[in-house]
Amino acid sequence: MLPRMRYFAVLLMGLCGLASLAAAPLGPNEVAVLFNSAVPESVKLAETYREARHIPEANLIGLKMPVTADISRADYVATIQNPLRLEFDKRRFWQRAKDSNGTTGPLSNQIRVLVTLRGVPLRIQPEPDTKPPNDAAKDPVGSRDDAAVDSELSLFGVDALPIKGALPNKYFNSQKSISEADLPLLVLTARIDAASSATCERMIHDAVETEANGLWGRAYVDIANKHPEGDKWLEGVVTQNLGAGIPTVVDRFNDTLPKNYPMNEASLYYGWYDWNLSGPFLNPKFHFRKGAVAMHLHSFSAEQLRDPSKNWSAGLLEKGAAVTIGNVYEPYLQLTHQFDIIHKRLLAGFTWVEAAWMAMPVASWQAIVLGDPLYRPFLHFDATNKHLKEDSEFVALHLAAIKWGDKPDEMRKQLQDASERMKSGTLSEAIALRLVEGAKPAEAAVWFRNAKDHFTKPEDKLRQDFNLIAIQRSLPNGKSQAVQALREAKTRYGSIPEADGLSAWLDILDPPAPPPAVPAATPPLDPPPAKTPPSKTPGKVTPSRSNQR
Repeated sequence: MLPRMRYFAVLLMGLCGLASLAAAPLGPNEVAVLFNSAVPESVKLAETYREARHIPEANLIGLKMPVTADISRADYVATIQNPLRLEFDKRRFWQRAKDSNGTTGPLSNQIRVLVTLRGVPLRIQPEPDTKPPNDAAKDPVGSRDDAAVDSELSLFGVDALPIKGALPNKYFNSQKSISEADLPLLVLTARIDAASSATCERMIHDAVETEANGLWGRAYVDIANKHPEGDKWLEGVVTQNLGAGIPTVVDRFNDTLPKNYPMNEASLYYGWYDWNLSGPFLNPKFHFRKGAVAMHLHSFSAEQLRDPSKNWSAGLLEKGAAVTIGNVYEPYLQLTHQFDIIHKRLLAGFTWVEAAWMAMPVASWQAIVLGDPLYRPFLHFDATNKHLKEDSEFVALHLAAIKWGDKPDEMRKQLQDASERMKSGTLSEAIALRLVEGAKPAEAAVWFRNAKDHFTKPEDKLRQDFNLIAIQRSLPNGKSQAVQALREAKTRYGSIPEADGLSAWLDILDPPAPPPAVPAATPPLDPPPAKTPPSKTPGKVTPSRSNQR
């Protein structure tokens, strides 16, 4: 064993067995799988998922549905809701009866999770509005009847629910597994869907394989300072990662991460606020670590799932993420997933579908959950299982946070010693990132430079320059230094795609001068002779997009 790895093995042996896992797991018998029998790909995907998660064959439900992403409310009821109720009745999944108010719904339900597969319609279209136009402005939620199919299915066993508006999610902010919660009316929904069937299959296999070794890597959090509530959720993710020892690169500038930013070893991504996939994800070389959890807060992130260059959900999955969330229509910020709750529940060991529904305040609305619902990315977060050799540094950072989290000086000393012994860029950068969050930028700069020396890949070295320039950008009088550093870095890294991010930051801090105005032509002394006007030809009007979020 090489000296570096021998030292590291000793460090890990001294740290193992320090964490415990919460949350009772969902069983495969509690999961039903809904596929579109009119779509061969959907039928095949159902069998792929059944085999991967050992779902009982009796829990697969094929219905003949419209082969479109968008359907009417009438088609939803006729081809999905009512036939699905009949299947649950026939298979004795539940017992339905009237309550004291005369409403029929499940009194008991052995199915806790419903998985919808590629081929199942995505959105219920709004019906023509018969109310005066100004009513919608007075009540933008209660006046709407559009919805995500998946969100509507969460309460499909209850009769006579209001069609318009959102309904409270009784599982919101829960700390119990859905198996332990007494909520027979609610079925948690998740969708395995993406731009291609191949991506859907990869999502399934990545989730299963990652559970065996754990999800390890670097987190990236992009806080765009748009609305305090959303920013607070992202800050919560950062705080949780500090406690968990997950190295986290945080961008708090108003602009989102720049084009081709070197987002290496990304296992976690939380950000906002662009209309379409942007920044690091435009780099053809970029790919998430296997099993990655990634999400971007946007009103129409899952408006469609077939074109990965548009919106966010499809693109993140196409870039290698195993799971994400999205909104099919405008949800309004307070009625969408709260990222800090999702992250906290995942770290506690809950399944993906439980964490996502615990973070969603409403049902029968616009949000969807994408990916294997049974996925537990932090199933082995105590690192007592076998982990991959390339994850060792990330494992050590987590276990160090557990052992010395209440002794920050001791933890820093231990990590600094390990970093220098092993010449580890990963540990050095992690030390620096913690110092930044501790408001110690000068000390952080020393360790970013140290990380730059230890890393061998130019992309990793460039990220340290971004980290250093970010410190300069944050100083009251640091703009000129940041501009100079960006220009010098462009000279060093100009040949790699990731260097495009330097130009993006330069354009923000030192925007190029506008092109010179074209001088107006001098009018002639005498007006030209009148000409016969040409016949009019219909022109093309390009529609503009307004209210983009």
